Amino acid sequence: MAKEQSKADVMVAIIGAGFSGLGMAIKLRDAGIEDFLIIEAASEVGGTWRDSKYPGAAVDVPSHLYSYSFEQTNWSRMFAKSEEIQQYIVDVANNHNLRPKIKFNTKIVAAHFDEEAGLWVAKTATGETLRARFVVSAIGPFAESSVPNIPGLKDFKGETVHTAAWKPGLDLKGKRVAVVGSGASAIQVVPAIAPIVKELKVFQRTPSWIVPKADYEYSELEKLVYRYLPFTQTIRRAAIFGLTELLATAIVWDTPMTTLLEKVCKRRIDSVIKDPDLNRRVTPTYRLGRTRMLISNDWYPALARTNVELVDHGVEALTEKGLVANGKEYPVDVIVWATGYKSPSQGFPFPLTGAGGRDLNTYWKDGAKGFKGVAIAGFPNLFTLMGPNTGPGHTSVLVYTEAQMEYARQAIQACAQKHIKSVAVTDAKQAEFNEELFKKMKRTTWGDGGNSWYYTKDGRNTTLYPGFATEYVMSVRNFDLNDYNVQFA
Repeated sequence: MAKEQSKADVMVAIIGAGFSGLGMAIKLRDAGIEDFLIIEAASEVGGTWRDSKYPGAAVDVPSHLYSYSFEQTNWSRMFAKSEEIQQYIVDVANNHNLRPKIKFNTKIVAAHFDEEAGLWVAKTATGETLRARFVVSAIGPFAESSVPNIPGLKDFKGETVHTAAWKPGLDLKGKRVAVVGSGASAIQVVPAIAPIVKELKVFQRTPSWIVPKADYEYSELEKLVYRYLPFTQTIRRAAIFGLTELLATAIVWDTPMTTLLEKVCKRRIDSVIKDPDLNRRVTPTYRLGRTRMLISNDWYPALARTNVELVDHGVEALTEKGLVANGKEYPVDVIVWATGYKSPSQGFPFPLTGAGGRDLNTYWKDGAKGFKGVAIAGFPNLFTLMGPNTGPGHTSVLVYTEAQMEYARQAIQACAQKHIKSVAVTDAKQAEFNEELFKKMKRTTWGDGGNSWYYTKDGRNTTLYPGFATEYVMSVRNFDLNDYNVQFA
């Protein structure tokens, strides 16, 4: 029996069938590794794009860059709508025949590392057990939606919905609606629903820097060129990436480029918002880059509508009839929570126990930490995609995750070739990496802390990478066994 328990059900278990999980599977297959299984809690691929069905949902990175470098498609517009992104992911799964490798409707609720066997043992919500030599976490930072713990949350008698879990068929026509939040999802949903609702209250704690969105539909000629000359898509993707790297000089660091971009944003505000008081309330008083920079052409026009009111105060409580902010009650029929997701710094979505009984959420209680955002000390044979400090503030996250997939693929292949039972990055190497990371972070826009989604409670940024995307990609180009504790089979 003990011998049977030491056998793996699968060599590589990939948790999540979104962009990262499918990409990881493709990388493994390209390397000749077929012994993998993708574990997905839902009944379809897509991750956050499968679930992002709120009105106005779209990507905020140019489509050619928000797609795999190895799998380009003929996009309909510069910034694709959520439906098109989701269809792209579905097509990738089908084109690479990945569905037989996906275990749908299977939610992992706990996992621990069996040191003697050198295996991860995962438990599902139905009580099933899965043993894997390696685990690749492709859950991503947008797995768990977040609703603030506000007094009276259960008292409200109207309807509530989160942008991350939009209710099909929700009818807002002629209703009094409140949107709580003014971030990435709010600036899309507000303009989409403002024309159809009776009244719209938008609750904003902090205004964001919002740059104009260079969006347009591709012409038939452009689509024709991309279809018959696919290398032109590769060139365009590279050009867009170069421009976003240039954008880093305005976002990652406080430079004259930051000032220039702020002026562009302020000019947009002044051209649309003529009311002096509203103009003041939508204009940030902090430097661009301190919070997530957003892109939109219709946010300010929506706020200027006669049926829309901006409440520049956080929600203090809920009542049976509505919301209370700054001591005033706002009666509404529907509350839309545009309050984002739980930050990666808040921990893993299920209990994860590594070597020596190290619990990840306890280990991360003061903020997430890892090695190059891909490995975590004390957690052998575990690789994370979109791990700590690998979020982009200026470009596509897929630039980072593709590099991470390749790094994890190298590690898994090296272990297989050298008959290695387990690898775990050393505590010393991880500490050295994070010390250097902290020094680099201090020189960035985010270096002196803050209170946005980026930061831990003590003001440390454990979300973003403090540099160019190119720099990060180069840093994970080669997997080095010297960085790891190695246990041979």
